[in-house]
Amino acid sequence: MAGHSKWAQIKRQKSAADLKRGAVFTKLAREITVAAKSGLPDPEHNVRLRLAIQHARENNMPQENIERAIKRATGALEGADLQEVYYEGYGPGGAALLIHAMTDNRNRTVAEIRSTLTRSGGSLGEAGSVAWQFQNRGVITILAGGNDPEAIALQALEAGADDVKVEGETVFVYTDPASLEAVKQALEGGGVAIEHAEVAMVATTPIPLEEKDALALFKLIERLEELDDVQQVFTNAEFDEAILSRLG
Repeated sequence: MAGHSKWAQIKRQKSAADLKRGAVFTKLAREITVAAKSGLPDPEHNVRLRLAIQHARENNMPQENIERAIKRATGALEGADLQEVYYEGYGPGGAALLIHAMTDNRNRTVAEIRSTLTRSGGSLGEAGSVAWQFQNRGVITILAGGNDPEAIALQALEAGADDVKVEGETVFVYTDPASLEAVKQALEGGGVAIEHAEVAMVATTPIPLEEKDALALFKLIERLEELDDVQQVFTNAEFDEAILSRLG
C-alpha cells in the first residue's frame, strides 16, 4: 500500500509545530465531538473516539477540553451542529486532493477552499472526481529506534496488518480500519512503540511530481489545513527523498 508514507509524517510534525496551539485544539475538539456523535460517547466502545482522544493527548490538549468536546456531542453543552464533508480537487502538477472538513456552514467552507485552491494553482473538482483514487485505511507509524525495521514489519504482518512499508528507520503499517486497534494493541503488547495511529484516506496509485510542483503542493496543503473548517488534506502525490529532505 503506497501513497501515505514519510511525507505524511513530515507534514504532521511540521503542522503541529507551525499552527497556533489554539487552532490545533479547535480541530482536535471537533474530531472528538464528531467521533462521539458517530457512536457511543465512550472511548471504550468507540474506536474513532478513542483515537481522537489519543491524538488530543499527544498534542497536550487539557483533559477539560476533551471532556467539553464530548459533552457537546451529547448535548450537555451547546455547540455548533457540525457536518463532516469531503471536498475533492486538484493541486499543482495535477495531484489529486481529498479535503476532509467539519463545518456548520457548507457555503462558507466551500468558498474558502475554492479560493485557497485557485490562488495556489489548484482547482475544486466535482464530487467523485478524485475520491475513487483513495482507500480508507488504518495507518500505524513506527520509528524503529535502533531495532530492525524489517523485523518490526514482519511482526506487524503477523499481528494482522494488510501491508507494510519500510522507509529507512520508519515502518508504516496498513490495516483495515476495523482492525486498526487490534493490530495496534498486538504490536504494543509485543514491545513495539507506536509513534502515531490513525484512520486515513490512502492513495491507491501515487503519482510522482517534479520538485517545483511538489513544493508548491506542500505549501497549498499547509494553506488548506490552516483554514478553520479543514481537518486534514490527503493527496496522491509521491515525493522523492531529495524533496522530503527539503520539507523536513
